[in-house]
Amino acid sequence: MITTKGRYTIRIMLDIAENYEDKPVPLKETADRQEISKKYLEIIVKDLVSAGLLDSVSGKGGGYKLSRKAQEYNAGEILEAAEGPLAPVACLENPDFNCPRASICETLPMWKEFDELVHNFFYSKKLTDLIKK
Repeated sequence: MITTKGRYTIRIMLDIAENYEDKPVPLKETADRQEISKKYLEIIVKDLVSAGLLDSVSGKGGGYKLSRKAQEYNAGEILEAAEGPLAPVACLENPDFNCPRASICETLPMWKEFDELVHNFFYSKKLTDLIKK
């Protein structure tokens, strides 16, 4: 399940993509437009900066801007920056995980198929696909 943090993260990225015009977008403006607490957004953008998805600009006229072009982002990478791996079960989160039941697990093929559907869906949605025309 995608949490509030994940949904807000997508909204923040969209807001910054839509409102960036050669100067960083102040977080207060994003908070006001999105009706989300600035304090909560500060937590989210810190994760986005750490993940390399946003750049932070300090000082007067500071704020946040995308670290690359909007069309180069997809919803999957944005959600994973907020939520962590989107895998539906622990054994699919880490490719190095060695599950002792993998060879006999009757449900593993179902989880793999579901994981692939989720991954393909979110990774096929570009940030620019979500921007209102």
